[in-house]
Amino acid sequence: MTELQDEPRLKGAQRPRTAARVAAVQALFQIDQNGDRPENVIEQFLVHRFGTTLDGASYEDGCIPEADTQLFSHIVRLVTSLRTQVTQEVEKTLPETWPIARLDPVLRALLLAAAAEATEGDAPAPVLINEYMDVAHAFFSGDEPRLVNGVLDTLFKRLAAERNHDTEQTQQPD
Repeated sequence: MTELQDEPRLKGAQRPRTAARVAAVQALFQIDQNGDRPENVIEQFLVHRFGTTLDGASYEDGCIPEADTQLFSHIVRLVTSLRTQVTQEVEKTLPETWPIARLDPVLRALLLAAAAEATEGDAPAPVLINEYMDVAHAFFSGDEPRLVNGVLDTLFKRLAAERNHDTEQTQQPD
């Protein structure tokens, strides 16, 4: 871990893993809106958007300093490979009167990224909810972060219940 990751007082965008998630949401938005190929977008971010520039460019300038580039690439590839599955997981969580296509495209990208990480099950749900809440606050100032919190909390609880149910099923003798 770097010193930045260990510093709790830093804003979310200054933490490498959070910065990677912010970038992944941006990349997924770009893929969705422009129909770009995921590998091209990943390469574009790695070459042109990550790292510190000589003139000190920041987020406002389209640069993402101090991001965990491996996590970024992993999330974008994961969402791309599990697109149908994670879309269905988010759709199950949203009210029937609010289809996923009706969501703001950035919010949709954020929820798909979080759902993909949740489906993978490598990080604890509270950590992912906290991380994606920080990402939501980076993009939205209205009620969207509360929506993200509610949707992710419900989604993660449902996925955990399904995993527990599957585990119980495999442990029962015939």
